[in-house]
Amino acid sequence: MKGGIMVENAQYLDANASFDHALEAAWLKVRDRLKSEVGEVEYGTWLRQIVLGPLEEDELTLFLPTRFLRDWVRSQYEERLKSLWRTEYPKVQHIELLVRRGTAENTSDTQQQPLSAESDSSTTDTPVVEAQTEVRSDLAVPLDPRFTFDSFVVGKPNEFAYACARRVAEKPSSPGFNPLFLYGGVGLGKTHLMHAIGSELTKTGNVSVAYMSAEKFMYRFIAAIRSQSTMEFKEQLRSVDVLMIDDLQFLIGKDNTQEEFFHTFNALVDAGRQIIVSADKSPSDLSGLEDRLRTRLGCGMVADIHATTFELRISILEAKAKASGTTVPAKVLEYLAHKITTNVRELEGALNRLIAHADLVGRPVTLDTTQDVLKDMLKAHDRRVTIEEIQRKVAEHWNIRLTDMSSARRARAVARPRQVAMFLAKQLTSRSLPEIGRKFGNRDHTTVMHAVNRVAELMEQDPSFAEDVELLRRMLEG
Repeated sequence: MKGGIMVENAQYLDANASFDHALEAAWLKVRDRLKSEVGEVEYGTWLRQIVLGPLEEDELTLFLPTRFLRDWVRSQYEERLKSLWRTEYPKVQHIELLVRRGTAENTSDTQQQPLSAESDSSTTDTPVVEAQTEVRSDLAVPLDPRFTFDSFVVGKPNEFAYACARRVAEKPSSPGFNPLFLYGGVGLGKTHLMHAIGSELTKTGNVSVAYMSAEKFMYRFIAAIRSQSTMEFKEQLRSVDVLMIDDLQFLIGKDNTQEEFFHTFNALVDAGRQIIVSADKSPSDLSGLEDRLRTRLGCGMVADIHATTFELRISILEAKAKASGTTVPAKVLEYLAHKITTNVRELEGALNRLIAHADLVGRPVTLDTTQDVLKDMLKAHDRRVTIEEIQRKVAEHWNIRLTDMSSARRARAVARPRQVAMFLAKQLTSRSLPEIGRKFGNRDHTTVMHAVNRVAELMEQDPSFAEDVELLRRMLEG
């Protein structure tokens, strides 16, 4: 191949660039780091199509296939690209993002052959990527093989959505399940379930599935308008057996794209094809979508994925830790489950960082290393801890009633947690002993002092007890 170097995922150095193994190696590292940071789906949507160009002095050129994609990458990723390049290849200080027709889009990781020179009459030497034989795969984002039903941890907050997803995977277009609308907060598992459905359906080999984000749907639609190929775009979309659109809320305010999606939706449902959609809110709450579209979205099965519970977060962490083969102490998993409560993706990311750190430095995972490695994620907020908060957290930890903190009960199962709460109140607040005593059922300050001293003694005698108290302290401080 004249003047070019083949790199991962059918990306090539510009035909006029000099042969530079170090530059190629740095490019592979930059791509790997981007993929790990943004995830497979986002990477496949926006960054996989970047083509490495020439390096002139300290400025590196990167090519993209359309102006729209160039502008998006420039606004969302340019600074990160610069930072990664400066780390991996310090000679690169500036990046220029340019549009070059014929660069790759959604190229396969396996079949990577350049077209012949006749495929591009304007640049006979410039290698481009062979179009995929399956139109639908060019239209959509590849499914992530990690996101299966087997790897999805089921708990009370997501069991209904999981059951609905299973039903659609087994019997697509079932009455009452078309469309399937999944909604919930960020990082709770909507995308995981959609990929799981797609993976299950494609096992049979005779079902065509197209998965894409709402952003990508809009991008494809705009690209079709610009290239005057809207009819081809419509025919391709409406020929699939299952269409999955993620993060539909992105279409709010984009009337023309909504219009196109509405007609695609109707055409597929009328033809008995399955539609699966996700969003951050239920159809009725997606203000900004056309009424007719919201009505159609709500006419099938609507399933909510609720915020995770502590028990579900622990289950997710245990499953991920087991799959990694790394020993992660239960206290560390509890600490993470208490600290990161709203986003499963972030929770898993925190665990992955801990496991990677343990693997690279050869040290076991402990609470101390957890706080050190994840300090940017778990750094303490500037706030005052209240006695009420301490009482609530301690009561939850030992599974006793909050009212027991101020009751007269003297059973050890109640008295010991109460003493720990007093100890932590003394450690973490500026309240005086009499003030603390009043918060615990008007107890005398000598009772508080006895509790503080007793807990300190037990911590010296019992490492397990000390670890429990330390865990509570760290959670409250964070």
